[in-house]
Amino acid sequence: MPKDRSIATVEMMWRREVEAAATYRQLAAREPDNRRRHILERLAEAEDRHAKQWAERIALHTGKAPDPSEVERGLTWLQKMSDPSVVLHRLEQEETNAEGEYEQLVANLADPIDRQIAEEAMIEERDHAVTLRALAGPIPGARSTLDAILRREQWHVRGTGWIGDAIYGVNDGLGAVFGIVSGMAGYTGGSEVVLAAGLAGLLASALSMGAGAYLASKSQREVYESEVAREREEIAESPREEALELELFYQLKGLSPAEAHATVERMQKEPQQFLRALVHEELDLNEETFPNPLRSTISAALSTAVGGFIPIIPFFFTVGIPAVIASFAISMVAHFAVGASKALVTVRPWWATGLEMTVVGALEAAITYGLGLALAHG
Repeated sequence: MPKDRSIATVEMMWRREVEAAATYRQLAAREPDNRRRHILERLAEAEDRHAKQWAERIALHTGKAPDPSEVERGLTWLQKMSDPSVVLHRLEQEETNAEGEYEQLVANLADPIDRQIAEEAMIEERDHAVTLRALAGPIPGARSTLDAILRREQWHVRGTGWIGDAIYGVNDGLGAVFGIVSGMAGYTGGSEVVLAAGLAGLLASALSMGAGAYLASKSQREVYESEVAREREEIAESPREEALELELFYQLKGLSPAEAHATVERMQKEPQQFLRALVHEELDLNEETFPNPLRSTISAALSTAVGGFIPIIPFFFTVGIPAVIASFAISMVAHFAVGASKALVTVRPWWATGLEMTVVGALEAAITYGLGLALAHG
């Protein structure tokens, strides 16, 4: 092994450690949370220790210690980063890739002591990648698979139990069918066609919401089971990394490093509990909070049907402008009542949520009724 090549490899490793330490210190200086800042400072100290070891080896080989200030000055651009999580994700990728690179670089080291330092540093870099993954969280702008599945059925997870589900189901049914009734009233002048369109809209909305609720709750469990299986494989392949990751989550919640380590150590004696804790902390998934698919389906369909039935009630008894006016009146009352009932599952005043819902309903009626008139005279 040529000596120059070996020295160049040592210098490369030293530079990487200096860059990482400086980056961690910059991130720590910008971090408002004391617990996260402490973790970043610990990472910087570890990288400083590695850099010092490499600097001593460089001085021994060349007779001159390297100057870290030049490397640190080249990192000032990080101060301008608007989102530290972007930097954390980039660092996590670099730390993950570092393990493979270290294995290649070790082959270029002629001195056994250099090899030993590199191998020890490689183990710590693997731990750093786990730490950074816990600190960084989800990639900015990305959504989990579960979130993407449930995005269109947000009523299903917005409330607190069946009361919240029922309120949002009535809300969706009322809004959808009231828009249909208003538009058809403007188009036909309030003929019997409005009743048929309203009933069709009611049935379609109820079936759609029921099916959506069933698929959402079913998909939620399927995703959970898939993630559990994946996490189980990761524990089997890398138990040390997974334990470290769980320790970091607990430290971010306020436990000291010693307390977090002791907690995770106890959990590892119960593999199933350890697995559930990892899934909950890493993915924010908890089997106990999953809704019952059948109950969700019935609740969604019935509450949507109730909400959708309100605007068409007058058209069972009369047609024309009287039916249109009556439908508008009872729908506005219903909008206010549904909006006010949201106070049961939110912290806002009942009159504020009721008034907000009423204004939204009035705007919806004006727009759809206007569209119906435009089409009728177009």
